[in-house]
Amino acid sequence: MPKMKTKKAAAKRFKITATGKLKHGVVGKRHRLSSHNAKYIRQNRGTKVAAHADVARVMKKFLPYGL
Repeated sequence: MPKMKTKKAAAKRFKITATGKLKHGVVGKRHRLSSHNAKYIRQNRGTKVAAHADVARVMKKFLPYGL
């Protein structure tokens, strides 16, 4: 059986924390920020931990061997 390939797009977008959770950059911070208020921009600073339902899909299919 051949090895599964890691999806390189997912490997660039996600990092695995020490406890095994999936960390990602927040969305909606690249352009068109004038339509968002200051609270939205401030709260979406930095990185966030992905939802549990998304982690199972990304980890098994896109990152079969971790990072």
